[in-house]
Parts: sequence; structure tokens; C-alpha cells
Amino acid sequence: MPIDLDRIRSQTPGVAHRIHLNNAGAGLMPQPVLDAMVGYLQREATIGGYETANEAGERLARVYDSVARLIGAEREEIALTENATVAWQMAFYALEFRPGDRILTARAEYAANYVAFLQVARRTGAVVEVIPDDEDGVLDPAALERMIDDRVRLIAITWIPTNGGLVNPAAAVGQIARRHAIPYLLDACQAVGQMPVDVEALGCDMLSATGRKFLRGPRGTGFLYVRKNLLQALEPPVIDHFGAPWVAPDRYELRVDARRFETWENNYAARLGLGVAVDYALAIGMEEIEARCRNLADRLRYALATLPGITVHDLGPNPAAIVTFSIAGVDPEAAKAGLAALGINVSTSKGSSTLLDALARHLPTVIRASPHYYNTDEEIDRMIDAVAGLSAR
Repeated sequence: MPIDLDRIRSQTPGVAHRIHLNNAGAGLMPQPVLDAMVGYLQREATIGGYETANEAGERLARVYDSVARLIGAEREEIALTENATVAWQMAFYALEFRPGDRILTARAEYAANYVAFLQVARRTGAVVEVIPDDEDGVLDPAALERMIDDRVRLIAITWIPTNGGLVNPAAAVGQIARRHAIPYLLDACQAVGQMPVDVEALGCDMLSATGRKFLRGPRGTGFLYVRKNLLQALEPPVIDHFGAPWVAPDRYELRVDARRFETWENNYAARLGLGVAVDYALAIGMEEIEARCRNLADRLRYALATLPGITVHDLGPNPAAIVTFSIAGVDPEAAKAGLAALGINVSTSKGSSTLLDALARHLPTVIRASPHYYNTDEEIDRMIDAVAGLSAR
């Protein structure tokens, strides 16, 4: 069914004020998400925080079902977290490494993940190795296959990096990981919400994501998926009495589900907003969302590539809805400010966020525009005209 753009925009208050092309940073929340969160907070102020959580218990529990449905998992495999970084860290630091163990990752890996690899390598003697890319700049599954040996302890990659539209072959990586029984951790922050996600098809054992980006949920929300057959083998790096109830003076017992990775205190209003955001996306349809996101991004990307003085930096044959570019002679932060003055939200991505990729490609700080399904063709055209104006100065 085609996306009802008029209805969706009428439910997105932010579009009345700005052309928002920073969904890879934080998407505009739809009104139902805002209503759910404000209503919950008002109820907290009226009857109390604990009392509101008890009253809304069934609605809060359904958030696990919604997230599980979004990614093709079971609710017992879902933990809700404060953000995607916490989700990823809880999974990664639950793994054990010994001297000589190998961690295989992507060249475009996100900084928060890579520094964790380096820390564990320093502590344990494990080594971090980068999977080569193919001629298109995409992670090469054949090269990964050649790297496999009995010392590979983990394959951990970012599906879509923060600094461009590259889409790494996450499912092909999963096939290799499963064939060799190697744990596979997938950072899906920029994928969840802009394209269908099926953990079974991806073959990942662990997946982390955020609510604030393409899912259009609130900041301060994220989730972790852990496959059931791995879950029981993992003890979280930190625990409290929620994830590991204290059952005897000298003993605790970890929860049997993925909520062993959670702690007792949470932002319940934000969690409720996350669940509404997931349901909102599912009601539209993830295939429909992906098609429109790619269409808008392609329209922007191809037009920018034709402008004099503009260099588009995206890699891969079928990039996602993140468009990165630079303007000759124009500081990227100044360009961001200039676009903001015209009512257009974009972001910038510094080399330090994906250092290996930036060094390999000699990337400057790039301007990042990330359209979403609620953007219009006219907004994309205004963005193109605005960039053309900046490059002509």
C-alpha cells in the first residue's frame, strides 16, 4: 500500500518548522509517540512514578513484543536499554577473550565499537583485524571467509556506517559466521527503522539498535537482541538484582531471558514511546519505508553529484538513506550552519567517528543528509538548490 504522505506529515509536528534531513542523527517523532510519552509523564505527576508503572504494566510489557516483531525475534530475546551503545557493550563485554583470539570487524566500524575492541585487546591479548573491502568499498564476504580459522572468537560489524550510505552485506556475513559457529554481533543503528530487519535471515547472534534515528522514537532508548542458544552462555559484564535476582545469601540467579542485560530503574515514558514508534513504523510497512527512503536519497545523491564543486562520498552499489558530500572551498560546519539558516537540518560526520575508513579514503569532515519517508520531493529539491547556492559563493 502506498504511503499516505499527507496523513503522516499531519502527524509529524516538526515538518511545519524545518526540512529535517538529519534522521541518521535523530528522526522527528510522530504525534502518537509524543502523546504516549507526555500522557505517561502527566500520569506520573498525578499518581506517582511507581504507581504509573504498575498501571501501565501491560502496555510496557508489549514493547518487547513490538521490538521482537520488528526484527523477527522472540520477546525473550529482547532487552531494552538506555541507548544502542549500552546495548552493544552489554553484548560485547559479556564475551570472553584470551590471548591470540581474533576479533574481525569492518573498515567502516563505528568509533564507540572500535575503541571497545582496542580496550579488550589491551586487557586480554586478543587481536583486532579488519575485513578487506571489495572494489566497491563494501565488506568482502569472500575475504572474510579466507580469514576464518579456529582463533576467530567474534565477527562484529556495523551494517550501515554513520559516515555514508554504504550497506555492508550483513546476511552474507551471517552465513559465514553460522557455518563456522562464530558469534556474530551486528550494529544495526542506522538500519533499523529505514529497512526490514530479520535476525534469522541476517544470521546474527546479537544485534544492537537505537530508537532515536530512523525509528523516530525518543532519545535515550535502545535495544539488544541475543539469540536464545547463545543467551544462556553469556553473563552480563554488570548486573543488578533485576537481571540477576538475589536468591540466597551467597547466590544470585541470572534471568533466563535477555532481560538479564537490563537494570531495575528505567525511563518508562521513553520506553513506552519506543514501543509506539515501532508500532507506527510497522503499521506503515518496512518495505514501503525502505523503498521511499532509498528513492528520496537516490534523488538527492544523484542531483548533488551533478553540481559543480560537490563531491559525493557514498560507497556501494545500492546505498541507503544517508547521503554524504563535501563542497569545494566551503567548511562543512559553515555549510551546516548555512543550511540551518535556510530551515534545513543536516549534520556533519568527522573522520574520528569512522577513523579507519576516513584514513583509507582521505575523507574530510563530510556533510550528512539523511532523508526519511515523511520528507517530500519538494523538500529534496529545496535542499539541492540550497547546496547549489552554497557551492556558487
